[in-house]
Amino acid sequence: MPNPNAIVSTILRFEPQLEGAVAETMRAKGGLSIHLEDGRQARVDPASPHFAEYIKILDGLSKLHSPVYFELDPGTSFITRLLIPHVSRVANVRPIEEGALSVELEISQARHVLRKGQMDYDQLAMQLRDAKSSGKPVIVTEDDAHNIIDVRPYLPSPGRPEVLLPPFPRPVPEGEIFLPSWLDELLRKLWCWCGWPWWWFRCRCISKTYAQAVFDAMKATSCDPLTVPVPCIPFLYPDDGCFARAHEMCRLMIERGLSPRKVWIKGSLHVSTANNPQCYVNWGWHVAPTLCVRGRWFFNIETMVIDPSLFNTPVSPATWKGLQGDPGATLSYTSADLYFHVYGDVTDPTYALTIQDLAKYRLRLQLRAIQSGPPPYTYCP
Repeated sequence: MPNPNAIVSTILRFEPQLEGAVAETMRAKGGLSIHLEDGRQARVDPASPHFAEYIKILDGLSKLHSPVYFELDPGTSFITRLLIPHVSRVANVRPIEEGALSVELEISQARHVLRKGQMDYDQLAMQLRDAKSSGKPVIVTEDDAHNIIDVRPYLPSPGRPEVLLPPFPRPVPEGEIFLPSWLDELLRKLWCWCGWPWWWFRCRCISKTYAQAVFDAMKATSCDPLTVPVPCIPFLYPDDGCFARAHEMCRLMIERGLSPRKVWIKGSLHVSTANNPQCYVNWGWHVAPTLCVRGRWFFNIETMVIDPSLFNTPVSPATWKGLQGDPGATLSYTSADLYFHVYGDVTDPTYALTIQDLAKYRLRLQLRAIQSGPPPYTYCP
């Protein structure tokens, strides 16, 4: 049976209205009431030290028309726990150690786990498997360690905007061949060399100095975790959202006249990081932009990965792969226009998905910074 004190709902309105409202004024008037679409209400405790930050997060989720997970004090209706669910189709459900299930969501790189000890384990497992079979989106709520605690059908409200979901991705046709990363790189170099002496104009290769400047410019867009001002990129939330970060970086690079591509890695990835309270993240896949960089000799060019969530400088694909903990992981290269690639190809030419997903991961970063303190976490090795 679901937690009787838990609500998953979109926000209908706030009382008092947030337009022009000041957090301290609302605190003095007794706090903020949140009217939900299921007819119930939740309240933000005015005595909470993070009253203003919670208001900003709730306002952001309301503007995204995104469901919110609340646990409420039954006596006061004050929010005792706030989480930001995923709205996604389920790509795969498979058993792992000790009866737990690994759950892959189409719109997520993170590894999500339903553990055997979770309340209503059997019901949640059945819902996830049914969602995989039907292809219908569900609302999946998890804790900050990506343990699934709640699953519900996603039912858009009539007359209200829906959460943007990518279309069903184009499936990879049976027998389609993807070139190994080393062969893809070799063919690209041959293509450039065949155009000599115009190869760098055609391939848009840049110097290592300029590649570092581009990297620094991308990293400079990183979010302050407590304020997350738009249009910052949430590099300090490495758990998820690489697809949105990579697409936004490619957009910024294209604005500079560059010709980025993307490199994708798929495997059982495990990365140590001081930007997660557990000091590591687990991924099923990851993506970052790449640039063609001129080497020391005239005909020498190389692909360099631009990934401020993992490094402080451009790195080779081999170095990028090596940090992610799975020697058997596979790399593939694509053009910059692919937003998703692992479960099929989806583009985002208008950047609508990018804008929505970056906003969502900014709020996740801010919520973590409120509840666990802002990253980096100095206790991590």
